[in-house]
Amino acid sequence: MEHIGQSPQDLDLKPQVPARTLSNPVLAKILVVDDDPRNLIAAEEILRGPGIEIIKADCGEAALREVLKHDFAAILLDVQMPRLDGYEVAGLIRNRPRSSRVPILFLTAFNKDDMHVFRGYSAGAVDYVFKPIEPLILKSKVDVFVDLYRKTEEIRRQGEEERRLLMENLRVRSEKLKTEQALRRREEHQSIVLESLPIALYTASVREDHRQLHFTNESIERITGFPPKAFLESPDFWSSRLHPDDRDRVLTQLQELTDQGTVTLEYRWTCADGTERFFLDQTMLMHDDEGRPREFFGMWFDITERKQMEQNLLHASKLEAVGRLTGGIAHDFNNMLSVVIGNLDLLQRAIKGNAKAEPRVRMAMEGAQRCADLTHRLLAFSRRQPLQVSIIDVGSLMPGLLELMRRTLGEHINVSLQIEEDIYPIEVDRAQLEAALLNLAVNARDAMAEGGDLSIAVGTQILDESKVENPGDFVSISVRDTGTGMAPEVLQRVFEPFFTTKESGKGTGLGLSMVYGFVQQSHGHVEIESAPNEGTTIRIYLPRAHGTAESLSEKQTRDTVPFGAGQTVLVVEDNPAVRQVAISTLSSLGFDVIEAETGDEAATLLKTDDRVRLVLSDVRMPGGLSGIDLAQIIRKEKPHVQVLLTTGYVDNEETIEDVELLYKPYRATDLAEKIQALLERSQPLAPNVVPLLAAASA
Repeated sequence: MEHIGQSPQDLDLKPQVPARTLSNPVLAKILVVDDDPRNLIAAEEILRGPGIEIIKADCGEAALREVLKHDFAAILLDVQMPRLDGYEVAGLIRNRPRSSRVPILFLTAFNKDDMHVFRGYSAGAVDYVFKPIEPLILKSKVDVFVDLYRKTEEIRRQGEEERRLLMENLRVRSEKLKTEQALRRREEHQSIVLESLPIALYTASVREDHRQLHFTNESIERITGFPPKAFLESPDFWSSRLHPDDRDRVLTQLQELTDQGTVTLEYRWTCADGTERFFLDQTMLMHDDEGRPREFFGMWFDITERKQMEQNLLHASKLEAVGRLTGGIAHDFNNMLSVVIGNLDLLQRAIKGNAKAEPRVRMAMEGAQRCADLTHRLLAFSRRQPLQVSIIDVGSLMPGLLELMRRTLGEHINVSLQIEEDIYPIEVDRAQLEAALLNLAVNARDAMAEGGDLSIAVGTQILDESKVENPGDFVSISVRDTGTGMAPEVLQRVFEPFFTTKESGKGTGLGLSMVYGFVQQSHGHVEIESAPNEGTTIRIYLPRAHGTAESLSEKQTRDTVPFGAGQTVLVVEDNPAVRQVAISTLSSLGFDVIEAETGDEAATLLKTDDRVRLVLSDVRMPGGLSGIDLAQIIRKEKPHVQVLLTTGYVDNEETIEDVELLYKPYRATDLAEKIQALLERSQPLAPNVVPLLAAASA
């Protein structure tokens, strides 16, 4: 190793060639590698200058570490160093792509012969500086490489900046293009929305010329049927088609527009096809630059569907309120009828053979049965009458029902039936369906006092969400008559209970309300079309069932219902009168009867009495266990005991599943048949059975 300078004066020399001054000069890093600290200090003193950073390394390994961390403008490398000499370090630097082009200056006091110089250049050196070194020479040589590095770096930075500006320009152009595309899409979307909505824009004159339009868009033809020129040519075209009942009100509101500045009108307007539609007309007064009224600007909205929905909602709310009221009345009425009909049943057997008393009791029973039929209709309307559903084939049901209609309606009504092929089965209460169709037929007959045609058509149709909650396949049954028809104000109220157009005493007003309630409870849909002197068509839609239809063969009437001595029945009923009737009826049928007033009392009795074979319980009882709760306890703790629930009213929140149900008011024969079926199902009857149904029917 040799010192770079031979005298202290050499170490103190300052560069005599002024360094280049650049605006914002690029920082140039120079790596000096020497194992002698004094040489490192001397080199740092010689090369120090503005924009230059000297990094020192005292061995080859340290130099390689610095090369990995920094980019250098030049590397001053001592040839003679322990472990790794300068040639080896230079070769390693050149083998790394990132540092392969960094200028390397060898510093040496030895190896000045051509062979070693050649080896240095072969290792990657660009110059040799021999020791002792003249500071001016070293500084001048290094400045050349620093200047070259700075120019290269400036060019690189300028290229990067140009590339950045180009990319920024491309980004801006791309964003501008995207913005323009988004704006076009938005305009197209707004245009599509305006075209699809039932909205028309317009401007109109402020003069008293009945709003002759100055401008309107093409949407006006879609919602009114008239082209724009129809509004532009005639001064009074718009006002001439206002509904007479709305005309004065709307024109009066328009006269106030000048003072108020804006007005919202709602009126009926006759369209090109002759139909009246509801329009919401929002109008604003526009002013000129001097503040004077210039013209009207407004929008027409077709709100016919919304008005229809409002009317439907009002109608549904009214029906629901009436349904709740009638449901509550029917509940109490059925309990009272249970007492009347039960006692009449018992009285019939007691007075058998009394020629004077029997007709009176029979007439009383017929009257009570008609009252019971009325309550069933009320409950069907309010959808609180549980349905005995089964899967039936409409095609097999209708021919027999058609014959019954013909006998009921008389010869002056011509009844016809048309059924499509492959009609879906439906899951409904067969008795309720037959009653609903007979009601429609009787209503049609009453509308055709001079005779006419009654046409029944059965087909299939797909209904969507606008008509039913669960869209899908439905069976349609339409009943059409050629009668007097109905006015619009009557048509809106036909499903209301107690509403009738018949004379006093000629109708209850419950026929169509029962049909409505039955269809709604069966998850179906009902529609009605009618006009004065054009007849009426009522369509019932019932959802398709996916099971197999049951046979519609009539059940054979049982002549006897066997019951055995020792059969014990527990009667659970909170109404004392109804409970006593049930006890008397069961006792007359040969049963041993015990009673309970509440569900809790019945549950206690069942724990201590093992004789009970059947429990007859009301569904609704105040406080404690209900009939449904009691049935669940019996099914769990005494599965051999049969349960028969009775009810005159079922709330929508009550769930009655897998339990036999008998509806109040019931006849003794109805009770006997139900009990017989339950006891036969549980086990074979005892040999000492006694036939009692005949006696109950007598």
